[in-house]
Amino acid sequence: MFVGTLTFDLLLGDVHSLKEKRSIVRPIVAELQRKYSVCAAETGNQDLHRRAEIGLAVVAGEAGYVTEILDSCERLVAGRPEVQLLSARRRYHNDDDE
Repeated sequence: MFVGTLTFDLLLGDVHSLKEKRSIVRPIVAELQRKYSVCAAETGNQDLHRRAEIGLAVVAGEAGYVTEILDSCERLVAGRPEVQLLSARRRYHNDDDE
């Protein structure tokens, strides 16, 4: 079993309230979940209206498939015009990890 996690640090564009922030972040999270069957959520910076952190995880039987899914998710988020991707942090885990 292989597990991959990916954390995005995002800068949002012309956002002036937490309500506007939610209207941008929620569709991104929903699209990641729907399109790639990953577990995704807003995981940080919830009290800041121009910054967002989205975390996701994927589990698979092959390491290569985990990498493919994480690559696809990163391309999706990086391609969204309403956000600027500041960083993307990946971690990989497998059965041999202690």
